[in-house]
Amino acid sequence: MKPEFQLFAGLGRPHPCCVPSRDRAEVLAQSRAASEKRPFIRSGSSAEMVKLDGGRFFMGTEDKEGFAADGEGPVREVTLSPFFIDRHPVTNEQFSEFVRASGYRSEAEVFGWSFVFQGHIPRERYDQLVDRTAPGVRWWCKVKGACWKHPEGPDSSIEGRPCHPVVHVSWNDAAAYAAWAGKRLPTEAEWEYAARGGLEQKTYPWGDELTPGGRHLCNIWQGEFPNTDLAEDGFSAPCPADAFPPNGYGLYTITGNAWEWCNDWFDPAYHITATRANPVGPPRGSQRLMKGGSYLCHRSYCNRYRVAARTSNTPDSATTNISFRCARDV
Repeated sequence: MKPEFQLFAGLGRPHPCCVPSRDRAEVLAQSRAASEKRPFIRSGSSAEMVKLDGGRFFMGTEDKEGFAADGEGPVREVTLSPFFIDRHPVTNEQFSEFVRASGYRSEAEVFGWSFVFQGHIPRERYDQLVDRTAPGVRWWCKVKGACWKHPEGPDSSIEGRPCHPVVHVSWNDAAAYAAWAGKRLPTEAEWEYAARGGLEQKTYPWGDELTPGGRHLCNIWQGEFPNTDLAEDGFSAPCPADAFPPNGYGLYTITGNAWEWCNDWFDPAYHITATRANPVGPPRGSQRLMKGGSYLCHRSYCNRYRVAARTSNTPDSATTNISFRCARDV
Protein backbone atom coordinates (compact mmCIF):
# COMPACT_ATOMS: atom_id res chain seq x y z
CA MET A 1 0.00 0.00 0.00
CA LYS A 2 1.36 3.45 -0.90
CA PRO A 3 2.56 5.60 2.06
CA GLU A 4 -0.18 8.16 1.37
CA PHE A 5 -2.84 5.61 2.28
CA GLN A 6 -1.22 3.70 5.12
CA LEU A 7 -2.75 3.67 8.57
CA PHE A 8 -0.92 4.45 11.76
CA ALA A 9 -0.82 1.22 13.73
CA GLY A 10 -2.79 1.50 16.93
CA LEU A 11 -5.18 4.27 15.91
CA GLY A 12 -7.70 1.71 14.66
CA ARG A 13 -9.20 4.03 12.07
CA PRO A 14 -8.25 5.37 8.64
CA HIS A 15 -6.80 8.80 8.00
CA PRO A 16 -9.27 11.17 6.35
CA CYS A 17 -7.28 10.82 3.11
CA CYS A 18 -8.35 7.19 2.94
CA VAL A 19 -11.85 8.38 2.04
CA PRO A 20 -11.70 9.18 -1.67
CA SER A 21 -12.97 12.43 -3.12
CA ARG A 22 -12.21 14.49 -6.19
CA ASP A 23 -10.77 17.38 -4.14
CA ARG A 24 -8.49 15.10 -2.13
CA ALA A 25 -7.28 13.35 -5.26
CA GLU A 26 -6.42 16.71 -6.85
CA VAL A 27 -4.55 17.90 -3.75
CA LEU A 28 -2.60 14.65 -3.58
CA ALA A 29 -1.68 14.84 -7.26
CA GLN A 30 -0.53 18.46 -6.93
CA SER A 31 1.39 17.66 -3.77
CA ARG A 32 3.17 14.71 -5.37
CA ALA A 33 4.11 16.83 -8.37
CA ALA A 34 5.50 19.60 -6.14
CA SER A 35 7.56 17.07 -4.22
CA GLU A 36 8.97 15.53 -7.38
CA LYS A 37 9.78 18.93 -8.93
CA ARG A 38 11.34 20.47 -5.83
CA PRO A 39 14.72 22.12 -6.51
CA PHE A 40 17.81 20.32 -5.22
CA ILE A 41 20.31 22.60 -3.49
CA ARG A 42 23.78 21.12 -3.12
CA SER A 43 26.30 23.91 -3.65
CA GLY A 44 26.72 25.03 -0.03
CA SER A 45 29.35 23.72 2.36
CA SER A 46 28.32 20.77 4.54
CA ALA A 47 30.71 21.85 7.31
CA GLU A 48 28.90 22.09 10.64
CA MET A 49 25.99 20.17 9.17
CA VAL A 50 24.73 16.69 9.99
CA LYS A 51 23.93 14.23 7.23
CA LEU A 52 20.71 12.36 7.91
CA ASP A 53 19.76 9.22 6.03
CA GLY A 54 16.05 9.95 5.87
CA GLY A 55 13.65 7.06 5.45
CA ARG A 56 10.31 6.55 7.14
CA PHE A 57 9.20 8.10 10.43
CA PHE A 58 5.97 8.89 12.22
CA MET A 59 5.28 12.62 12.04
CA GLY A 60 2.78 14.66 14.04
CA THR A 61 0.93 13.92 17.25
CA GLU A 62 -2.55 13.45 18.64
CA ASP A 63 -1.47 14.11 22.21
CA LYS A 64 -4.17 15.76 24.32
CA GLU A 65 -1.70 18.48 25.35
CA GLY A 66 -1.30 19.53 21.73
CA PHE A 67 -3.11 22.16 19.70
CA ALA A 68 -5.39 20.32 17.30
CA ALA A 69 -6.37 23.56 15.58
CA ASP A 70 -2.72 24.00 14.52
CA GLY A 71 -2.86 20.76 12.56
CA GLU A 72 -0.48 18.77 14.75
CA GLY A 73 -2.24 15.57 13.75
CA PRO A 74 -2.97 13.09 12.49
CA VAL A 75 0.06 10.95 13.14
CA ARG A 76 1.21 9.82 9.71
CA GLU A 77 4.10 7.88 8.24
CA VAL A 78 6.32 10.13 6.13
CA THR A 79 9.25 9.16 3.92
CA LEU A 80 12.23 11.46 3.36
CA SER A 81 15.26 11.37 1.11
CA PRO A 82 18.70 11.91 2.73
CA PHE A 83 19.57 15.53 3.54
CA PHE A 84 21.98 17.71 5.49
CA ILE A 85 20.87 20.07 8.28
CA ASP A 86 22.80 22.59 10.38
CA ARG A 87 23.99 21.39 13.77
CA HIS A 88 22.83 24.64 15.32
CA PRO A 89 20.79 27.69 14.36
CA VAL A 90 22.51 30.32 12.27
CA THR A 91 24.50 32.47 14.69
CA ASN A 92 25.14 36.19 14.93
CA GLU A 93 28.67 35.57 13.70
CA GLN A 94 27.47 33.69 10.62
CA PHE A 95 24.78 36.24 9.78
CA SER A 96 27.32 39.05 10.20
CA GLU A 97 29.54 37.36 7.62
CA PHE A 98 26.59 37.20 5.22
CA VAL A 99 25.83 40.89 5.69
CA ARG A 100 29.47 41.92 5.21
CA ALA A 101 29.77 39.86 2.03
CA SER A 102 26.44 40.78 0.46
CA GLY A 103 25.48 44.17 1.87
CA TYR A 104 22.11 42.71 2.81
CA ARG A 105 19.72 44.75 4.97
CA SER A 106 17.22 42.81 7.05
CA GLU A 107 13.54 43.68 6.86
CA ALA A 108 13.58 44.95 10.45
CA GLU A 109 16.30 47.41 9.43
CA VAL A 110 14.30 48.50 6.40
CA PHE A 111 11.12 48.92 8.45
CA GLY A 112 13.04 50.70 11.24
CA TRP A 113 11.60 48.60 14.07
CA SER A 114 10.92 45.09 15.35
CA PHE A 115 9.09 43.37 18.20
CA VAL A 116 10.92 43.06 21.54
CA PHE A 117 9.68 41.24 24.63
CA GLN A 118 8.65 43.68 27.36
CA GLY A 119 11.01 42.22 29.96
CA HIS A 120 14.05 43.11 27.85
CA ILE A 121 13.33 46.82 27.54
CA PRO A 122 14.99 49.09 30.15
CA ARG A 123 12.25 50.69 32.22
CA GLU A 124 13.89 54.09 32.05
CA ARG A 125 13.88 53.93 28.24
CA TYR A 126 10.46 52.33 27.75
CA ASP A 127 8.58 55.50 26.79
CA GLN A 128 11.33 56.54 24.38
CA LEU A 129 11.72 53.18 22.65
CA VAL A 130 8.23 51.70 22.55
CA ASP A 131 5.89 52.99 19.88
CA ARG A 132 3.04 50.65 20.85
CA THR A 133 2.33 47.09 21.94
CA ALA A 134 0.84 44.31 19.84
CA PRO A 135 -2.96 43.96 20.13
CA GLY A 136 -3.91 41.13 22.49
CA VAL A 137 -0.29 40.33 23.39
CA ARG A 138 0.84 43.39 25.32
CA TRP A 139 4.19 41.82 26.17
CA TRP A 140 5.28 42.32 22.55
CA CYS A 141 6.48 45.88 22.05
CA LYS A 142 7.18 47.67 18.79
CA VAL A 143 10.68 49.03 19.41
CA LYS A 144 12.28 51.58 17.11
CA GLY A 145 15.77 50.57 16.04
CA ALA A 146 15.48 46.92 17.11
CA CYS A 147 17.02 44.52 14.60
CA TRP A 148 19.44 41.59 14.45
CA LYS A 149 22.38 43.86 15.36
CA HIS A 150 20.45 45.53 18.17
CA PRO A 151 18.25 42.76 19.64
CA GLU A 152 16.79 44.75 22.55
CA GLY A 153 16.75 48.12 20.81
CA PRO A 154 19.24 50.72 19.57
CA ASP A 155 21.17 50.80 22.86
CA SER A 156 21.95 47.06 22.67
CA SER A 157 24.35 45.10 20.49
CA ILE A 158 25.42 41.54 19.70
CA GLU A 159 28.92 42.16 21.03
CA GLY A 160 29.83 39.19 23.20
CA ARG A 161 27.12 37.07 21.60
CA PRO A 162 28.78 35.62 18.47
CA CYS A 163 27.45 32.10 19.12
CA HIS A 164 23.90 33.10 19.96
CA PRO A 165 21.25 32.42 17.30
CA VAL A 166 20.60 35.45 15.15
CA VAL A 167 17.14 36.86 15.92
CA HIS A 168 14.89 39.53 14.44
CA VAL A 169 15.14 37.72 11.12
CA SER A 170 12.07 37.35 8.94
CA TRP A 171 11.39 34.34 6.72
CA ASN A 172 12.52 36.47 3.80
CA ASP A 173 15.79 37.26 5.60
CA ALA A 174 16.33 33.58 6.39
CA ALA A 175 15.67 32.55 2.79
CA ALA A 176 18.12 35.21 1.55
CA TYR A 177 20.85 33.91 3.88
CA ALA A 178 20.20 30.32 2.84
CA ALA A 179 20.45 31.20 -0.86
CA TRP A 180 23.71 33.08 -0.27
CA ALA A 181 25.11 30.06 1.60
CA GLY A 182 24.10 27.65 -1.17
CA LYS A 183 21.54 26.02 1.10
CA ARG A 184 17.81 26.23 1.75
CA LEU A 185 15.38 26.23 4.64
CA PRO A 186 14.27 22.78 5.82
CA THR A 187 10.79 21.53 5.10
CA GLU A 188 8.62 20.94 8.14
CA ALA A 189 8.97 17.19 7.68
CA GLU A 190 12.77 17.43 7.53
CA TRP A 191 12.85 19.67 10.58
CA GLU A 192 10.67 17.33 12.63
CA TYR A 193 12.57 14.24 11.52
CA ALA A 194 15.84 15.92 12.55
CA ALA A 195 14.41 17.21 15.84
CA ARG A 196 13.24 13.76 16.90
CA GLY A 197 16.84 12.60 16.88
CA GLY A 198 15.97 9.01 16.00
CA LEU A 199 13.30 8.60 18.70
CA GLU A 200 9.81 7.52 17.68
CA GLN A 201 6.78 9.57 18.72
CA LYS A 202 8.41 11.15 21.77
CA THR A 203 7.23 14.53 23.04
CA TYR A 204 10.68 16.13 23.14
CA PRO A 205 13.97 15.46 21.34
CA TRP A 206 15.17 13.51 24.40
CA GLY A 207 11.98 11.68 25.47
CA ASP A 208 8.59 12.27 27.07
CA GLU A 209 9.66 13.98 30.31
CA LEU A 210 10.36 17.71 30.10
CA THR A 211 12.96 17.76 32.88
CA PRO A 212 14.23 14.20 33.37
CA GLY A 213 15.77 13.87 36.82
CA GLY A 214 15.08 17.56 37.37
CA ARG A 215 17.51 18.52 34.60
CA HIS A 216 16.63 21.30 32.17
CA LEU A 217 17.43 20.38 28.58
CA CYS A 218 16.11 23.43 26.75
CA ASN A 219 15.62 27.16 27.21
CA ILE A 220 11.96 27.91 27.95
CA TRP A 221 10.03 29.97 30.51
CA GLN A 222 9.78 29.00 34.17
CA GLY A 223 7.54 31.00 36.45
CA GLU A 224 4.42 33.08 35.75
CA PHE A 225 4.16 34.17 32.14
CA PRO A 226 4.59 36.96 31.09
CA ASN A 227 5.64 38.71 34.29
CA THR A 228 8.08 36.47 36.16
CA ASP A 229 10.72 34.26 34.56
CA LEU A 230 12.61 32.34 37.22
CA ALA A 231 15.24 31.33 34.65
CA GLU A 232 15.72 27.98 36.35
CA ASP A 233 17.23 26.65 33.12
CA GLY A 234 19.92 29.33 33.37
CA PHE A 235 18.54 31.78 30.82
CA SER A 236 15.83 34.43 30.48
CA ALA A 237 16.76 35.38 26.91
CA PRO A 238 18.21 33.53 23.92
CA CYS A 239 21.20 31.43 24.95
CA PRO A 240 24.27 30.29 23.00
CA ALA A 241 23.47 27.75 20.32
CA ASP A 242 25.34 24.98 22.16
CA ALA A 243 24.16 25.76 25.70
CA PHE A 244 22.34 22.43 26.09
CA PRO A 245 23.29 18.88 25.07
CA PRO A 246 22.52 17.91 21.46
CA ASN A 247 19.82 15.44 20.51
CA GLY A 248 20.47 11.96 19.19
CA TYR A 249 21.44 13.31 15.77
CA GLY A 250 23.86 15.87 17.20
CA LEU A 251 21.61 18.91 16.75
CA TYR A 252 21.76 21.74 19.28
CA THR A 253 18.90 23.86 20.67
CA ILE A 254 16.45 22.32 18.25
CA THR A 255 13.67 23.09 20.72
CA GLY A 256 13.18 26.14 22.92
CA ASN A 257 15.49 29.17 22.73
CA ALA A 258 14.23 30.61 19.41
CA TRP A 259 11.60 29.63 16.88
CA GLU A 260 12.96 28.33 13.59
CA TRP A 261 11.53 29.13 10.18
CA CYS A 262 10.72 26.24 7.85
CA ASN A 263 10.31 26.52 4.09
CA ASP A 264 6.62 25.51 4.07
CA TRP A 265 3.61 27.74 3.82
CA PHE A 266 1.34 27.14 6.82
CA ASP A 267 -2.00 25.38 6.57
CA PRO A 268 -3.56 23.42 9.45
CA ALA A 269 -5.15 20.82 7.17
CA TYR A 270 -3.21 20.57 3.91
CA HIS A 271 -0.95 17.75 5.12
CA ILE A 272 -3.91 15.47 5.81
CA THR A 273 -4.33 14.89 2.09
CA ALA A 274 -0.83 15.79 0.83
CA THR A 275 1.81 13.30 -0.24
CA ARG A 276 3.72 11.42 2.45
CA ALA A 277 6.88 11.27 0.32
CA ASN A 278 9.14 14.34 0.75
CA PRO A 279 6.22 16.71 1.45
CA VAL A 280 7.01 20.35 0.70
CA GLY A 281 3.91 22.03 2.12
CA PRO A 282 1.09 23.93 0.43
CA PRO A 283 1.74 25.67 -2.91
CA ARG A 284 0.77 29.06 -1.51
CA GLY A 285 -0.34 30.83 1.64
CA SER A 286 -0.14 34.00 3.72
CA GLN A 287 2.03 32.72 6.57
CA ARG A 288 5.18 30.61 6.80
CA LEU A 289 5.59 27.75 9.21
CA MET A 290 7.76 27.84 12.36
CA LYS A 291 8.84 25.02 14.66
CA GLY A 292 10.56 24.49 17.98
CA GLY A 293 9.22 27.07 20.39
CA SER A 294 11.33 29.66 22.19
CA TYR A 295 12.58 30.91 25.56
CA LEU A 296 9.16 32.56 26.00
CA CYS A 297 7.16 29.34 25.78
CA HIS A 298 5.42 28.17 28.95
CA ARG A 299 2.92 25.38 29.53
CA SER A 300 0.31 27.84 30.82
CA TYR A 301 0.37 29.78 27.58
CA CYS A 302 2.20 28.10 24.71
CA ASN A 303 3.74 24.65 25.14
CA ARG A 304 4.82 24.55 21.51
CA TYR A 305 8.33 23.47 22.44
CA ARG A 306 7.08 19.94 21.74
CA VAL A 307 8.61 18.33 18.63
CA ALA A 308 5.30 17.96 16.77
CA ALA A 309 4.04 21.47 17.61
CA ARG A 310 3.79 24.04 14.86
CA THR A 311 2.84 27.67 14.41
CA SER A 312 3.22 30.40 11.81
CA ASN A 313 3.90 34.04 11.09
CA THR A 314 3.87 36.34 8.08
CA PRO A 315 7.05 36.11 5.97
CA ASP A 316 8.09 39.70 6.78
CA SER A 317 7.67 39.37 10.56
CA ALA A 318 10.60 39.47 12.95
CA THR A 319 10.90 39.28 16.73
CA THR A 320 13.50 38.74 19.40
CA ASN A 321 12.65 35.02 19.52
CA ILE A 322 12.69 33.95 15.84
CA SER A 323 15.73 32.41 14.17
CA PHE A 324 16.43 29.61 11.67
CA ARG A 325 18.79 26.87 10.56
CA CYS A 326 19.56 25.69 7.04
CA ALA A 327 19.31 22.41 5.17
CA ARG A 328 20.98 21.09 2.02
CA ASP A 329 20.35 18.21 -0.32
CA VAL A 330 22.77 15.29 -0.51
